[in-house]
Amino acid sequence: MIKRLLKSTFLFSFIGILSCGNTNNQPENSQEETEENKKANTSSEIITGANQTEAYLDFLKNKKIGIVGNQTSVIKSKKANYTHLVDSLLSLNINIKKVFAPEHGFRGTADAGEIVKDGIDPKTGLPVISLYGDNKKPSAASLENLDLMIFDIQDVGARFYTYISSLHYIMEACAESNIPLLILDRPNPNGNYIDGPVLEPEHSSFVGMHPIPVVHGMTIAEYAQMINGEKWLKNGIQCDLKIIEMKNYDHSKKYSLPVKPSPNLPNDRAINLYPSLCFFEGTNVNAGRGTTNQFQVFGSPFLDEDLYDYTYIPKSMEGAKYPKHENKKCFGRDLTKEGQLDFLNLEWLIQAYQNTEDQNKFFNSFFTKLAGTEILQKQIENGKSFQEIKDSWKEGLEKFRNKRAEYLIYP
Repeated sequence: MIKRLLKSTFLFSFIGILSCGNTNNQPENSQEETEENKKANTSSEIITGANQTEAYLDFLKNKKIGIVGNQTSVIKSKKANYTHLVDSLLSLNINIKKVFAPEHGFRGTADAGEIVKDGIDPKTGLPVISLYGDNKKPSAASLENLDLMIFDIQDVGARFYTYISSLHYIMEACAESNIPLLILDRPNPNGNYIDGPVLEPEHSSFVGMHPIPVVHGMTIAEYAQMINGEKWLKNGIQCDLKIIEMKNYDHSKKYSLPVKPSPNLPNDRAINLYPSLCFFEGTNVNAGRGTTNQFQVFGSPFLDEDLYDYTYIPKSMEGAKYPKHENKKCFGRDLTKEGQLDFLNLEWLIQAYQNTEDQNKFFNSFFTKLAGTEILQKQIENGKSFQEIKDSWKEGLEKFRNKRAEYLIYP
C-alpha cells in the first residue's frame, strides 16, 4: 500500500516540473523564485513545497480550488521577501473559491482555544471557513463545486499542536467528497527526534487524535501518508494525496521559521521548548502566556519562592487575552538561555509538582489529554524520576519508530 502511494507521489512532482517549467502564465516574481530555486539546488538551502510554483501551477489551472492555510502559507521572493500563497495564486488568475482556517484563524491572531468564526478575508474578499470551534471538519456543503484542496500550513512537530488534527479532518472530508488534496510540504523544526508517551486511543481528542508520541518527527506530508496508510480516517477511507516535496531537506537539518506559526510561539526558542513546556497547560502553572517570552518561561503564584527566584506577572495581550494567573506575581524559571533540546524534558514539570503549594491542585483534567495517557500523571504523583518515566516509553517509541519508517519521504 505505502509503496504504491509513495510512487504516485514522486511521479506527480516529476510530471509537475516537466509540464510547468516553460509556462507563460508565470506568477509575479516567479522568474526570481525559479532563479532562487536553481541557486538553492546547488546549496543546502531548503526549498519548501509552496516555493516550487513551477511544479504545481499547471495542475491548478481550470480548477475551482479551496485552500487550507494561515499566516505561514508564504512563498519567498526577492522583491517582497515573502508573499502569501493565496495572494500569489490570485494574481495568476487561479480560481480560488474559499479559504479554510485552522486554530488561530487565517491571519493567525486568534488566541489558543478561541473559537474562530466563519467570515470574509478583508484583503482578498474570499470567504473564510473556520476549522476551529464547533465545526472542525469541513461540511460536504462547504466543499461543493471544488475540484481540488490545497493544504499549506507550517507545523511544529508536536502531537498536541492542532494543525495535524485539522489535517486529519481535511483528509477525511476530501475523501468523502472525492476531492484530491495537494500538500505543499514544509520542514518540521522539531523533526530531528522522537519522544514522549504514545497516545492511548481512549484518550483521543483534538489535541491528540492518533496513537503517536508527543514528538513524532514527521513533516505534514509524511504524517498525511501515515494517516492514509494506517487507515485512521473514518471507516478506513483513503484520501487522494498529491504532494510537492521539499528540496534539500532532511530530518537532521535545523530550520528557522520565517513566520511565527501561532501567537504564542514567537521564535525558534519557543518552538524548541514547546513540546516540553506545553504540559504546563494541564496544570496550575503558567507557561509564559501573557508575556513576551511565551513557552520560554514558566511560573505560578503557588511555587516555592525560595527555590524559584525568577518572577513575572502575566498580562492580557494579543494571543493571550485571559492568561493563567493574570495580573498575579508568578515564581518560576527563565529558560530563554536554555540550550537546544533534542529530547522531551520533564524535569521542569516534575520539579514544579514537587515544589508547589498544594499538590492536589497542581494537575487539571486537560493534562491527560495532553499526555495521551493517565499513566504520566500517576508516575509524577508517585515520585517516579524523569529517567524512570523515560524508560517506560521505550517500547512504544520503538514500535512507532518502525511504523514511521514506512512513511518517510526524507532521510
